[in-house]
Amino acid sequence: MRKKNTKSNGFTLVELLVVITIIGLLSVLALAAFSSAKQKSRDALRTADIKQMHTALELYFNEFGTYPSSLTVGQSIASNSVVYMNIIPSNPLPWIDGQCSNTAAADFSYVQDSPVSYHLSYCLAGRSGGLEKGSHVATPGGVADP
Repeated sequence: MRKKNTKSNGFTLVELLVVITIIGLLSVLALAAFSSAKQKSRDALRTADIKQMHTALELYFNEFGTYPSSLTVGQSIASNSVVYMNIIPSNPLPWIDGQCSNTAAADFSYVQDSPVSYHLSYCLAGRSGGLEKGSHVATPGGVADP
């Protein structure tokens, strides 16, 4: 009499479910880490853009003794043949990012307070470049919380 071969060559249903569950958990963790990295990169870009605009405004002030009356996204900070900043950047999307509300984060907000003063408002979704998350204001004196 022959014995039946009871040894299986495939995976059981339980083994397959365990592997699928592990793959699903790893995917969720990777997606969360990727989302956090995207937020941090947007904040780093916001911080770098504000620093560049601040530098361009100071160079403009050193030349003319006054700050520009207005700034428009997509235009430049320039006068005569001197260009201080080629293109004024827009706030990276999405605007609503962490603690930044829709109105506070839409674009960088520039206001000339007087010929020798301005404030440039922006919002960070997380800690970036030594700055805490939330609303910030750049002035001729530097960057501060409002």
